Amino acid sequence: SIYSVMWSEHCSYKNSIKWLKTLPREGSALLAKAGEENAGLVDIGDGLACAFKIESHNHPSALEPYQGAATGVGGINRDIFTMGARPIAQLNSLRFGDISKDHTQWLMKGVVRGIGDYGNAFGVPTVGGEVFFDPCFQQNPLVNAMSVGIVKVGATLSAISEGEGNPVFIVGSSTGRDGIHGATFASADLNEDSVKDLPAVQVGDPFAEKLLLEASLELAASGAVVGMQDMGAAGITCSTSEMSAKGNSGMIIWLDKVPLRQSGMKPFEILLSESQERMLVVVKKGREQDVLDIFDKWDIHCAQIGVVTEGGMLEYFMNGECVAKVPAHSLVLGGGAPVYEREYTEPEYASKNKLFHSDSVSEPSDYTAVAKFLAAHPNIASKEWVYKQYDSMVGTINMSTNRPGDASVVDIRGTSKALAMTVDCNSRYVWADPETGCAIAVAEAARNLSCSGAKPLGVTNCLNFGNPYNPEVYWQFVHSIKGMGAACRIFDTPVTGGNVSFYNQSSTAGVTEPVFPTPTIGMIGLIEDKRKTMGLSFSHGKRVAMLGHPCRELNSSEYLYSFVGVKNSPAPSLNLQDELRLHNLLRQLINVSMISSAHDCSDGGLFIAILESCLAGNVGCEISLPQDIRRDFYLFGKSQGRVIISFDSSSEQNIAELAAALDVPFIVLGETRGEEILISGERFGSLEEYRALYHSGVSKFMTAQNDQL
Repeated sequence: SIYSVMWSEHCSYKNSIKWLKTLPREGSALLAKAGEENAGLVDIGDGLACAFKIESHNHPSALEPYQGAATGVGGINRDIFTMGARPIAQLNSLRFGDISKDHTQWLMKGVVRGIGDYGNAFGVPTVGGEVFFDPCFQQNPLVNAMSVGIVKVGATLSAISEGEGNPVFIVGSSTGRDGIHGATFASADLNEDSVKDLPAVQVGDPFAEKLLLEASLELAASGAVVGMQDMGAAGITCSTSEMSAKGNSGMIIWLDKVPLRQSGMKPFEILLSESQERMLVVVKKGREQDVLDIFDKWDIHCAQIGVVTEGGMLEYFMNGECVAKVPAHSLVLGGGAPVYEREYTEPEYASKNKLFHSDSVSEPSDYTAVAKFLAAHPNIASKEWVYKQYDSMVGTINMSTNRPGDASVVDIRGTSKALAMTVDCNSRYVWADPETGCAIAVAEAARNLSCSGAKPLGVTNCLNFGNPYNPEVYWQFVHSIKGMGAACRIFDTPVTGGNVSFYNQSSTAGVTEPVFPTPTIGMIGLIEDKRKTMGLSFSHGKRVAMLGHPCRELNSSEYLYSFVGVKNSPAPSLNLQDELRLHNLLRQLINVSMISSAHDCSDGGLFIAILESCLAGNVGCEISLPQDIRRDFYLFGKSQGRVIISFDSSSEQNIAELAAALDVPFIVLGETRGEEILISGERFGSLEEYRALYHSGVSKFMTAQNDQL
């Protein structure tokens, strides 16, 4: 049992580590490299550091969406505060199947409620995220949770065990039978029999986690701690082995001293339980009473269950009997855990995608119909049904509530700075072309931060793929890593860590299908002067322009995929050097207060970007399009590196000169006025019409009363 969980994909990364090591791990602001600690750590100045990480809880959420999602939120926050950092913000990235299906609605309601209930009770604001729908996620949703925290430089804790004779404590909730073999469950395909694995899904308690957070931070400040680690996948087994291997030490663990909430638990059940809100702490010998006093103050279990030894051997005892004796090094990634090299083959569909040409699609006869279709499409429409269930204002540091922008912005109190953060990935782009699609995910994350005025600092990733033993799935994984690495090097955003989630696919009636490959990118950036953040809202009487090259294609656009019905096409065009120049220009324009808004052209293309800025500012817009490019390419295509800005007419010449100096196209489109959208003299409709479509695109499905499977 010990080796089955520690050598599972979830714990050992045996099928992915070879390629993960090729990602960039060096950066000017980096304080902890990937894999060194529980989460990534970057310097943000003023003696402060930002800890951040994203992880998945996909399979648990597929079986029990409420607890699956809730415990994902709890687990990622523990990764932050076990480093001594206080979580200040949460984000999430969600994928579901066909929203018109009862099962999808049941899953989505449970996941969103689980995220909201846990995060709201824990007291950390959920400030951003994304939601995407496609039938490939029908049975296997993706639930990725990200947490961001702040800590003083030099005050972090490490997940290490060392010092012969130092006591080992388990702190937090009691241990039960929930989550046993959860790591193994996460490392296998979902199928018709997966419901039998329901006991592998953990049960969360956000109120216990809140107490654990405060007690842990007080403990971190006491100076009594040698090392601390969250008990996530594989529970006591994982934390004892990883901490010991990192410190080249061993442990003697007395399982009969672990506080239990169920009687008669067997030794392997205690070792493998993934009960939530628990941590392992190695304490300096002689400081035991200080630790007991802190956890007694917060009314949390705290029990010494072992002692650190020399020699690297883990010895587990139950009522005086040694039930297991294994070398810690043999269990862990970088030690004895296996590392595999998998074969990979380009899928047949990838060649088919390359054959598509946008010119093969006829121009639409009714542009307004396309515009309204896209505005109401669940992948584009407002996700307010989701985010209104989250408390975005607890802690009162969220700066995006009253000024929405492309990234979420939170205040760094006591400084002049703010943090910007985002999660991004278009799964369809990655399916179309993994290398380009994953590079786009990185570029869009960096673009969103730049649109908000932030300089990107680092990346955490959550890599969601199918079965790695499938050569075509592994081809998707390998090429995604290549695209991610290339983009991260361009933007100087080292990968600080994250999570790999394989086996995301469903078996129905004997047919197994992987989900779209989804390498979710979590990125953080720094705004040096929080007075100079940028939102996406238009205001009256402004000029409107596009920065970047016009779109001359329909590749993988929502318009092509959902309205026209063409499923096979390449990923949208991307030029990373063009992107870098665009991002630098945006931050420069924001820093000198030369623009009033900035919003990138992503899902839905230029039209949806303009519409969202109009709706956010409650003002219409009149623009003109060039004659030498097809209007559907220009309006609905999704080539990258394009941003819509608004500004005072007096700034136009200065903006043009700065754009020319950085070789970024600057194309004036029109101006804001009235209460409707006009394009090249054609009335596309009123804001009132679009507001109704945009705000009901998701909610009209989710307000149904059917909560059945």
